[in-house]
Order: sequence, then structure tokens, then C-alpha cells
Amino acid sequence: MNHESSLRHPLNLKFLSSSWLAPAILLIAGALQTLTFSPFYLWWLGPVSVFLILLVTLNQASPKLFRSGWLVGLGLFASGVSWIYVSISEHGNTSALVAIILMILFVAGLALFHGIAFWFWGKLAKESRVRRLILFPAIWVLGDWLRGWLLTGFPWMYLGTAHTDGPLAGLAPLTGVHGLTFWITVTGAAAYALWWLVVTGHRKAAAATVILTLLPWFVAPAMKQADWTQLSDEPLSFAAMQGNIPQQIKWDPDFLRDQIVAYLGMTEEHWQSDLILWPETAIPIPQDQAGSIIDHINSQLGDNSTLITGIPWYGYSDRIEDFTFHNSIMAIGSGEGIYHKQKLVPFGEYVPLQGILRGLIGFFDLPMSSFSPGPKYQAPLDANGVNIMPYICYEVAYPDFVAFNARSSDILLTISNDGWFGDSIGPLQHLQIARMRALETGRYMLRGTNNGVTAIIDEKGQITERIPQFERAVLTGEVYTATGSTPYMQAGSWPVLTLAVILVVFVRERVIPKN
Repeated sequence: MNHESSLRHPLNLKFLSSSWLAPAILLIAGALQTLTFSPFYLWWLGPVSVFLILLVTLNQASPKLFRSGWLVGLGLFASGVSWIYVSISEHGNTSALVAIILMILFVAGLALFHGIAFWFWGKLAKESRVRRLILFPAIWVLGDWLRGWLLTGFPWMYLGTAHTDGPLAGLAPLTGVHGLTFWITVTGAAAYALWWLVVTGHRKAAAATVILTLLPWFVAPAMKQADWTQLSDEPLSFAAMQGNIPQQIKWDPDFLRDQIVAYLGMTEEHWQSDLILWPETAIPIPQDQAGSIIDHINSQLGDNSTLITGIPWYGYSDRIEDFTFHNSIMAIGSGEGIYHKQKLVPFGEYVPLQGILRGLIGFFDLPMSSFSPGPKYQAPLDANGVNIMPYICYEVAYPDFVAFNARSSDILLTISNDGWFGDSIGPLQHLQIARMRALETGRYMLRGTNNGVTAIIDEKGQITERIPQFERAVLTGEVYTATGSTPYMQAGSWPVLTLAVILVVFVRERVIPKN
């Protein structure tokens, strides 16, 4: 049977050739994915979005697929990461017009990843709808992976992240977030295939499609009850300070003393806690100038207490062979260790092509935007014998990076200063990403931020304690260490990526002929 004739649309969908309707559907389909994440949690819109994308693109000529993919990405990122405007406009010393232009360029640039993925999809599948349906999940996942890797990566808005509270969450310790994304896209593609099979009278094939597609959706909730790691019998006492320091004074020397006094005062009743956490750059001066502050903290801590704080580091680096700054986190008290951030935020912590861009507009001259990345394979922090693997801000968004480093840890910890994103959905998305990392690794994730959301996340990715955003407050609670590894910690995303590559290799046109 000729695939071309057998896979025509089951209904007459000529209206999709409209010059405006098809692009509008693609933009809407991309935007629907934003609603799957926090604070909306409409995870079921993931497969719906994929179905709508296929409704428009499955019959499109291959040369049009780049534009279609770009429109999907535009809808996703324009709705999902427009919070970048707050960072540029309110904290980047730029006018509203310049901030809007930069935001548009950022969103349009990210959308290119979807455009490239769709172009590649068309090149591989040609005009065969069978191949397009089979290859779509593989191409989507490989596109996500590329976006999270190329040019330091932007591993945000992965569809699987929406399932911290969804039915597929139980698969996260096995496959990681990319495995969840893969099955979400499989479900959307299967829904389209089911529609065609039913209309064309292939009842048995339709029934088999339903069973195979829904099986993980029913198995995964039961798997979430499985314990991949073992928690300690005795908890550790934990306290995290949320200073809510305004971003406008964060790096102002005139307010340095006020900030340190605020954090010391918040910690006054918690010096005996096993673990105490201050957020990213809570001490806003380099460690070589903060000796008196560190000594005072040491003098206040209990015998078995450890305070972990964000602090810039300045010194000579043998690796770089020069003096440099690092965005760092250090343990004080009964623990020891310092960790230098490896995954830096472009323009926030370093400026690409800084010889050209610095001085053009205020956004390219943000305070502390000259950090160097830390070395690979850094040891965890030690907190009175407990190994704590820290991740600073953006780093927690990298699934394989977190999983690999978690192997030598008992507890995970992330600090951030989400004041850059104001009262937007950015910090809530960031919290959900941290929850997915806890779920993937079967470990507690402690999250300390300047203005929220500060929280304790358990090994199942659920929040056990949190405090409100935009308030100066102290979070207290109990945390448990974990031993053992999840399958995802050992294998990472490679099984899912390998499956995607296998599909690409064996389903391309040369393997499955047109007729």
C-alpha cells in the first residue's frame, strides 16, 4: 500500500491552508506548553499541544517545516520565558524599548532550535506521514537536548518537567526528564494516529495503539511508590534564611553592613541547627575581604553546626593561570569546602564578546558579570560528615549535570537570587525544575533564595516546607540523607537519546522506502 495515499488526513482539513490559521494554531500550541508548568500545572495540555502541532505540520511540505517549528518555539518562549524582560528592564539599566527589543531577540533566537529540529524532521521523513509520526518524538527530544547543550545551553521548559505532579512522575528516576518528554510527545503522536486509524476502519490497530500508549500512564503512578534510595533514620535540623534584599542595593557598598546584619539577625535563634543555609551571594563581597564576617559566623555556630552561604570568590586560578572571580558557595563551621559555579548565565555572569558588547547598553555592564566557570568534577561540601552537592541558580536546570554530581552526595542543595525575575512566573518555574531534579535522583533538595521560593523538597519531588515569596523570613524543618542511586543517576539521559538516534537511523527514508 502506498503510504502517501493511505495517510491522507481523515477529514477534509483544507482550512488549515489558510494564510493565518495554521500559524495561529502553531503559536497557540507552543503557548499551551507554558500552561503545563508551574504555576498552572495543566500537564495534560502537553499531548494536546503535540496533537495540534501535528494537525498542522504532518501534511506540510518539508520546506515549510522550519517556519512551523520556529512558530511553535515562538509561542512557547514568548509565553514561558518573557520574564527575561524584568531582568533587562528593571535591573539591567536599560529603557523599556531596548528591553523589549532584547527580549524579542532572545525569544526569537531560542525558537530557532525548534525551527532547526522541524527542518531536520522534514529532511529525514520527507513527505511520508508514517515516518513523520514515528520520528516526531525522537526529533523533539534530540532538539531539547541540543538546546540544553549548545552555547552553554538553555535547559528550560522541557515538557517532562510538568510532571512533578503529573502521572508520569514515577518514570523520572528511571528515564529522567527527557524520558518523560519522549512519552508525552509519543502520546500526542499516537492520538493523531488513533484518529486516522479509527476513521479509516483499522479498529484492531487503533485498540493496540491505545493500549501501548496508555500503559506507561497507568504504570508510572504505581512506580512513584518505589524507593530507589534509602533515607536515614534520623533527620537533620535545617534552617534557611530568606533575606528579601532588594536587587537595587544588592551590590551597593553602602548597604553591605545592613545585609550582613540582617542575615546574622535572622540566624540568631538557629545557630545550633545541623544545617543553616544563606542564599546566593548572601555575603556580597569576595571571600578574601570577608574574613571578619566568616570568623564571626564561626564563633556563633554550634559544635556540630554548618552554615552554607553563597559568596563571590576571588583569587589566582592555576587552571586559568590568572586572577579571577567565581560565583561560589562555601561551608563554614563543622564542615568544609567551597564550590565554584560551573554553568554560568550569559550576560548575567559573563558577557560573550565582551570586548564588543560592554559599554553599549547598561545591561551588558551588570554588577558581577565577569565570573569565570569553576572546574569540572568538584567535590561535595562536607557538613559534619554529610556530603552535600551544591548547585548555584541556573545549574539546577541541567538534568544530567545534576544527576552525575549527585552520585557522591547525601543531600542536594541549590541557592539562587531570583530577585532578577521580580513578580513573574520565572521563580516558580525554577522551583519546579528543582523538584524534578530531586525526583530524578531520589534525594532531598534544599533550596535557599533571596526572595523566594525557599523550600525543602523531599526525595519524591514534593515540597515539605516553604515560605512565601517577597518576605524576609526563616524556613525551618527536617531533612534526611540518602544512600543509593536511581537508574537515571547511573545512566543519565543516554538510553533515551540512544533510542531517539536509533529511530532516526532506522526510520529515515533510505530504510523505510516511500512505497
